[in-house]
Amino acid sequence: MSSIVEQPPVLSTPASHVLEDLPARFDEQRCPRSDDQIFRIYEIKRTVVEIRKGNWRRVALQFPDDMLPDAPRVFDALSKEVRQPDPSSSVPEGASRDILGNGTQRPVLSQSSEVKLYILADTSYGSCCVDELAAEHVDADAVVHYGRACLSPTARLPVIYIFTIQPLATETLLQAFQEAFSNREESVLLMADVPYSSHLPSIGAALKRLGYSNLFTTEIVHDPSSPLPNRTVPDDLCADAAKLKKWHLFHISTPPQALLLILSSRVSQIHVFPSMNTISNRPRMSTLASTESALRRRYALVTSVNTVSIFGILINTLSVKNYLHIVEHVKSRILDAGKKSYTFVVGKVNAAKIANFGEIGGWVVIGCWESSLIDNKDFWKPVLTPFELELALTKDGERIWTGEWKSDFQSILDQPPENTRAGGRNGLSSERESHDIEDGSETGESDVEPESSPPEFDLRTGRYVTDSRPMEYLRKPPEAVSPNAIEPTRSVKSLVKRFKGDLAVIGGAVSPGAKYLQSKRTWTGLGSDFEIKYDEVRMANSAPIEEGRKGIARAYEDQEGQAKR
Repeated sequence: MSSIVEQPPVLSTPASHVLEDLPARFDEQRCPRSDDQIFRIYEIKRTVVEIRKGNWRRVALQFPDDMLPDAPRVFDALSKEVRQPDPSSSVPEGASRDILGNGTQRPVLSQSSEVKLYILADTSYGSCCVDELAAEHVDADAVVHYGRACLSPTARLPVIYIFTIQPLATETLLQAFQEAFSNREESVLLMADVPYSSHLPSIGAALKRLGYSNLFTTEIVHDPSSPLPNRTVPDDLCADAAKLKKWHLFHISTPPQALLLILSSRVSQIHVFPSMNTISNRPRMSTLASTESALRRRYALVTSVNTVSIFGILINTLSVKNYLHIVEHVKSRILDAGKKSYTFVVGKVNAAKIANFGEIGGWVVIGCWESSLIDNKDFWKPVLTPFELELALTKDGERIWTGEWKSDFQSILDQPPENTRAGGRNGLSSERESHDIEDGSETGESDVEPESSPPEFDLRTGRYVTDSRPMEYLRKPPEAVSPNAIEPTRSVKSLVKRFKGDLAVIGGAVSPGAKYLQSKRTWTGLGSDFEIKYDEVRMANSAPIEEGRKGIARAYEDQEGQAKR
């Protein structure tokens, strides 16, 4: 809970930073590359083969920020290579063939057919995701994604993933591996970040020659829900993922925080071999990763939103498959808990954007399995993942967290419905349902109005909160409404004047957002800090109205009409 900001964050850097010189940093991997290096690192040959295989005419090239300096050269290399004749083509020019394997016939590209390439320089969201939104702006048939990727399934466009081939100090890595695992009978999973995955076969073969018989070299698969996200596992572990706890993992390159939390809850230990400065000869050791403090911080965030009445659903992707399904699922879970939710689309998430919505007590990010985890250090209110929201909406007496952490929302959608697991309807516990039936409210035989929910204890403030479930009334089934209750006013189409200070009423209840703005916001717009008194006599100390200056900025006119320069 110490990571939650107690005051609104500072949204600009101090003015003194303008006079400070930032120290120059030398990046070994940003040295000028030769044409051969560009051709090899960015896999120009394989890209052209995939474009011809898919018969695509408009292709978008998506680069992360750190690869943009190479984007023009990659564009030129692809443009030249795609104009070369295809020696492997056995289909005559102008003929048709089934490109996608679904029976759709498309004409084969001829040498005169021009393939148009487009560079996507600024992604709409995270660089690990495929930016289908920007690609559709140029009417692209496919996207070539460069650099590391989350490999989340896309919804609309086919994708060619070019992870790039990065240099790696293999000899140093082998030495670090032997120092980390002196027992050569140890069960070890060998895994690497996607830009270094091309080195795994040779490294795995070298380690087996050194006597590591229980070594499993992972391969890339497009499945974020697998026991090791987007990686293969031994066949005997597919049926029982719990056996992974007996395995150690050696990871090449520092993994993202989301991946580190997932792996730490599934394997015994994680040894990380850093990939920075890999072309230097300086000795480097693997480090034992620890996520205990990170998991404690995440659990503190979960418990800190128990009494939050308004949640914000922050959509951080428009291309990951089934993202609309998880949005509806999250809305339903929040409403079942008696709380209010609002949906926001702000593009790339930062503290300055979401700090504008002070009425939101907690945020839920809908994105890929990597970008859903956001560091809360700079944010005013807690930012959770859908998995953490499921824990937060569970009662304190029922919440059980074994330390397992998930970030792929597809695993949440695949779970059985919450009402089946809880044994109640609409999020209501079976105990509460039986109580409603006993007092007759289920059949409408009681005139007693249902009692409001008891107050909840807020761990942050040490006080009881009575309005943590403003939408509680929507959880009750229609039969529970008393027959003597007044029939709600039917909606009319005529305009009704709303008096100053009236709050918006939605579904028969006051809007929680409007209630917050009325009670806690002191500044309500321009002119709100003074009162205009048209009908009262001018006060003695009021200033008289004077006519201002006329003219343009370079030559205003004074009262006599003379221009002053």
